[in-house]
Amino acid sequence: MEEEHPNPGQPYEGVSRTAYLPDSLDGRRIVKLLRQAFDQRLIFTVGQSTTTGKSNMVTWNDIHHKTSTHGGPTQYGYPDPDYLSRVRDELTVKGIK
Repeated sequence: MEEEHPNPGQPYEGVSRTAYLPDSLDGRRIVKLLRQAFDQRLIFTVGQSTTTGKSNMVTWNDIHHKTSTHGGPTQYGYPDPDYLSRVRDELTVKGIK
């Protein structure tokens, strides 16, 4: 849908992402909420990549994901004891409960 793209008519570059959640009751609850957000087209947007600086890239849409199983928060990984509560708050802001 063109109205969702910040630069209608301009090509954009996609990406492949893998995200990790703990296999726990809370992790499974968050998976369901993330699926709901994905179905509502809230997980990704087209914009400027904060990591590469490129424009017209598919990027995360203010809902953080863990893309590593290690390295802690600075490496987008675990351990991060507050991650599940933070992502739940981010989903709530987007109307996902």
